[in-house]
Amino acid sequence: MLAGEAGPAAQLCLRMIVALAGVRGARRLLDVESAHVDGCLYHGRAGLDFAERLVELGGKVAVPTTLNVGSLDLRHPENVRADPETTAGARKLMTAYTQLGCSPTWTCAPYQLTHRPAFGTHVAWAESNAIVFVNSVLGARTDRYGDFLDIGAAITGRVPDGGLHRDANRKATIRLDCSGLPRRLLAEDAAWGVLGHLAGRAAGSGVPVLTGTGEDVTEDQLKAFGAAAASSGGVGLFHVVGVTPEAPTLEAVAGQGIDTISIDDLRPMRDELSTARESRLDAVCLGTPHFSLTEFERFASLVDGEFRIPVYVTTSRAVLAEAERLGFAAKIRDAGARIVVDTCTYITPILDPGLRTVMTSSGKWAWYAPGNIGVDTVLGSLGECAASARAGHLVRDEALWTR
Repeated sequence: MLAGEAGPAAQLCLRMIVALAGVRGARRLLDVESAHVDGCLYHGRAGLDFAERLVELGGKVAVPTTLNVGSLDLRHPENVRADPETTAGARKLMTAYTQLGCSPTWTCAPYQLTHRPAFGTHVAWAESNAIVFVNSVLGARTDRYGDFLDIGAAITGRVPDGGLHRDANRKATIRLDCSGLPRRLLAEDAAWGVLGHLAGRAAGSGVPVLTGTGEDVTEDQLKAFGAAAASSGGVGLFHVVGVTPEAPTLEAVAGQGIDTISIDDLRPMRDELSTARESRLDAVCLGTPHFSLTEFERFASLVDGEFRIPVYVTTSRAVLAEAERLGFAAKIRDAGARIVVDTCTYITPILDPGLRTVMTSSGKWAWYAPGNIGVDTVLGSLGECAASARAGHLVRDEALWTR
């Protein structure tokens, strides 16, 4: 491949992978079974030039490859308020990646689709929440692959044997004891986002292990935790004892002498993710990472009358199709919600102009939105978000967040 026998696109991509192996100190390459590409989000001309060059060179992915969110909602183009030049560049970039043979999934949550890598298999996934989910919840193995490297791995089918692909780097580096948290609070997805924010702060780019959560933990809660931990820190893998596949016991994943942090109050972290200081509320944003089918079902069950403020829900095309078939999407739309696919509200100009204070149940959205789109945030449970949307102002269930 390096000699060009598999074509110039594969040659170029393998040069990148081999260079990365040198940086990582990897002595061999691994075959991967799938890839997830984040580079289809339009950041400017360089990314478009790179993707179109791979197309010109005849590049094609060597393994099943899904695509992360783009910068447009191709199904509902009216949702995005981008200038013509950005819109054109974003559309060209999304087209180029499909020409390379990638599946037009346009989701940050590829694990919600039919392809879910098997335990112990090696993959090349990009997008921080997808990386941490596939490593932690599914027990497959990927390192952190950013733009250009992600499609490089997809076209070559190879990655360096380093980082989180290796056993030694998958051991826990810090323990979070959650036994002091109320069970009612741990039943809320939003609490797991706040807990993830705390874990990212504590672990940095290390590997946190959670104990004392009980075993009744949902995938949506693990999704919320991982996404927030990968945002406030650089977490690419976590363990939950008795829940995630590599952690039947603490001893199975813990290194020697790791520090323990006991957690009995999530309010300080919740309030850190809430930059708003007034009860005024302009909108609610849900679905970061993309809303799952179970989240649609739960939110639909909370709908009671029309929303008095704008509500935005982002999801994938595949999940939306199921939510529409089961009637969840119609109930949410009838209440006044706007459903967005292919992209996300914290990175793309979708929110109506003038919206300044936005409530969310997502720790990741609350972390990024102030810097990305200039809004103040309020972090709350899905129930609090639904009640606030109905009331048109902030509604808090403070008893939920107290011991």
